[in-house]
Amino acid sequence: MTTSTYPIAGVYRGKVAQFQGMQTAMNKSSVTGEIALTLTGLEGDECFETKFHGGAERALHQYPAEHYDYWAKKYRSDSEWCAPGMGENISTLGMTEADVCIGDRYQWGTAIIEVSQPRSPCMKLSQRWGVENFAVDMQDISRCGWLYRVIQAGKVSVDHPLVLIERVENPLSILAVCERYFGDPLNRVGLEELLAQDRLSNNWRANVEKRLVSGDIENWNFRLLGHA
Repeated sequence: MTTSTYPIAGVYRGKVAQFQGMQTAMNKSSVTGEIALTLTGLEGDECFETKFHGGAERALHQYPAEHYDYWAKKYRSDSEWCAPGMGENISTLGMTEADVCIGDRYQWGTAIIEVSQPRSPCMKLSQRWGVENFAVDMQDISRCGWLYRVIQAGKVSVDHPLVLIERVENPLSILAVCERYFGDPLNRVGLEELLAQDRLSNNWRANVEKRLVSGDIENWNFRLLGHA
């Protein structure tokens, strides 16, 4: 495997606070200098609804900075479409859902992080941007970003690039995972392909297993729309 190195454009963390009419830690601030990365995320970073955010398998969120131009052109709003507007911890140029795969391991400073799942968009993104069904749009075109688990805690900073050090033998890109999980959610072949990804997060694997048994999709309405 050829070693790939990706510079980081920004590192962000935030505390739970009132923002855009909701309790959230989405309104994050830039971090300069070295910071500790623990097994559950950046030191001082918080999550409001820990059932849906954070934890060992969702310790970090990365979002491609190039997507902001797409959203700005699509919605033509007065909003300043830029990082960390999606609540991301890591902002980059040159890494997208088409390039990054489940199970990819990166050296970041003295830490090692591993891609665990795509980010599941929620209605708070729609509320944050004032765009109805924004979360639905994001899910439909798979510009969701992705999440990491921390394999080795350490010291990290915006000055430390992400260095790809390991990729699984049967890689599925984040885009390919989204296409199967969101785009064709009951296709058995696609579900089996997802289940073959040993490093896919436990939560996503459990949902895939339930779909294979029941033939039903879990209800996305509350996540995407905030109501049944």
